[in-house]
Amino acid sequence: MKDRIDATDAPEPVGLYPHALRVGNLLFLSGVGPREKGTSKIPGVELSDAGEIVSYDIEAQCRSVFKNVRTIVESAGSSWANIVDVTVFLTNMKNDFKTYNRLYAEYFADNQPCRTTVEISSLPTPIAIELKVIATID
Repeated sequence: MKDRIDATDAPEPVGLYPHALRVGNLLFLSGVGPREKGTSKIPGVELSDAGEIVSYDIEAQCRSVFKNVRTIVESAGSSWANIVDVTVFLTNMKNDFKTYNRLYAEYFADNQPCRTTVEISSLPTPIAIELKVIATID
């Protein structure tokens, strides 16, 4: 049995998928990026007229993606403290890992879930970070 979670306060998915699925007492989030709800705006990103990334601020994107994750887990009836696993996708490990790691330590100071960070060549939208999260629901 699985329950679909569509968080009304989170940015709309960019494809045919839910924000999350609840299976038993586990919550599986779809990939979460830093876009803002109701818009295609990505905090800290400057795009060319062709839609290519001209520049980006990884700190602004990290803060926004963490906010979006929190919105989804809370909308599902869970909490930040119940996050048990995080997979992080970065498009530029060399330049962005230090900033991301510092902010991750700030956001996860009290709850320290398992974590995997991988570099990928691109994401489906012009973003530099995406999180895949698993949480529990009490």
